[in-house]
Amino acid sequence: MSRIVWRILSTVPTLAGVLIATFLITRVLPGDPAVFFASNPAMSPEDIERVRAALGLDKSLIDQFWIYLGALRHGDLGLSISTGQPVATEMLTRLPASAELTVFAFLLAIAVSIPLGVAAALKPDSWVDQLCRIIATMGVSVPTFVTGLLLIYLFYYILGVAPEPTGRLDPFMFKPPTVTGFLLIDGPLAGDWATTWAAFKQILLPGLTMAIFALAPLARMTRASMLNVLSSEFIRTARANGLSRRKIVMTYAFRNAMLPVVTSLGMTFSYMLGANVLVEKVFAWPGIGAYAMNSLISLDYAPLQAFMLIMAGIFLAVNLVTDLLAGLVDPRAGLN
Repeated sequence: MSRIVWRILSTVPTLAGVLIATFLITRVLPGDPAVFFASNPAMSPEDIERVRAALGLDKSLIDQFWIYLGALRHGDLGLSISTGQPVATEMLTRLPASAELTVFAFLLAIAVSIPLGVAAALKPDSWVDQLCRIIATMGVSVPTFVTGLLLIYLFYYILGVAPEPTGRLDPFMFKPPTVTGFLLIDGPLAGDWATTWAAFKQILLPGLTMAIFALAPLARMTRASMLNVLSSEFIRTARANGLSRRKIVMTYAFRNAMLPVVTSLGMTFSYMLGANVLVEKVFAWPGIGAYAMNSLISLDYAPLQAFMLIMAGIFLAVNLVTDLLAGLVDPRAGLN
C-alpha cells in the first residue's frame, strides 16, 4: 500500500513538469496565433494587436503562465480560437471516440498477439514462428499512417468491402442515446443493432491499423518470455514428473511468462495513445488526436496544452495500473 501512495505522489512533480513544458513548447512554436486568427485582409495592424490583447498574448510569459494556472485550478482549459468553444467541452465530446478506438485496437492486439506468441514459443522455427516474426517486423517497420492508407486502398477502394473512412458512423445514421460514449456499447444498450453493426464496420479498419502497430512488441515479448520460461529447470522438473503438456504450459509456464508481458502491455498502450493522432487523421476519426493536430496547424494553444496534459495523465495512470497488475501476476513484484 505504501508503494501505491508513493507512486501516486510521484506523479505530482511529473505532471508539474509536463504542465511547464507544454506551456513553453506552445509558446515557442513559429508563427503568431493572432495573425492566423485575424487572417482577414481587411484587418489593420491595430485590429491584430487588439486580437493579441484579447488572447492575452501581449503579456509576458510569466504573466501568461500564472493566468493559465489560475484558470486550470478551476478546471478551465481555455477557449479554442478555432471553434470558439471551451476546450474542456471539446475534449469531453471527443474523448470517447479516441478511447473507443484505442481500447478496441488494444483488445484486438491482445487477442491475436498473446496466443500467437505462445504458439510460436511452443513450436520454434515452425510456420507459426515465422508468421510471428513477419508480423513483428511489419509492425515496427511500417508507419501507422502508411498501414492505414494501404488498408483503405485495399478494402475500400479495390475490394469495396469496407465503408468510407469518414469517422465513427455513416453521416446518414443517428447515434444511439449516449450512456458510455462508446457506440459499440451504447448501440446494444439501446437495442439498435443496425447502428452497432455500422459502428463496428467503421471502427474495424482504424482499429486494425492500430492493432498491427501494437502486435509487434506484444507478440515478440510473449514469444521471448515463453521461450525463456520453457527452458527453465522447474519446467524440466514438471515434465520429468509426468505432468500433462497442457498443465505445464498453462499453469506453470504461461503465468511465469506473463510478468514482462504485462509490463509490455502498459508500455504498448501508452505508445498507442500517440499513434492514434495519425490514425485519426487518416480515417477522419473525430477524436482528441485529430483535434490536437488541427489545433497545431492553426496555432491554437489551449487545445494543444489540454491534449498534452490529458495524455500525460493517462500515461501515468496506465503505469500505475501496470504496477498493480504486475503484483497480481507475480506476488514477488507486488506492492509492499
